[in-house]
Amino acid sequence: MVQKIEVEGFEAFVEQVETFKSSGKPIFVLFSGSKDSNGKSWCPDCVVAEPVVKGALDKAPQDAVFIYVGVGDRAFWKDKNCVFRTDSRTKLKSVPTLMKYGTSQRLAEEQCAKDDLVEMLFDDA
Repeated sequence: MVQKIEVEGFEAFVEQVETFKSSGKPIFVLFSGSKDSNGKSWCPDCVVAEPVVKGALDKAPQDAVFIYVGVGDRAFWKDKNCVFRTDSRTKLKSVPTLMKYGTSQRLAEEQCAKDDLVEMLFDDA
């Protein structure tokens, strides 16, 4: 069964990736605008994409790890120096972004809300 983890912020993301990197398990990461106290992201595309991505997880390999990462509030994300944008491990241009960690495979923005593309990314592992 796919192991699901939710974290907030860059340091927590790196910690989780480091935990699983040497396991040989495929790691999928969904980067999303952080949620407010009502559990709703400030990013409208993220709100649309999250149920599609989570619904397609059954197409991922059974030993996969899925990490949901909140990238911070809108102001933090919009800063050009935001660590999620600048760090070589992520190099994000937009949220939502779904990636297979350690590969060039990624979907961004409205692609993350397309069942067929999301399933293909998971299935391709």
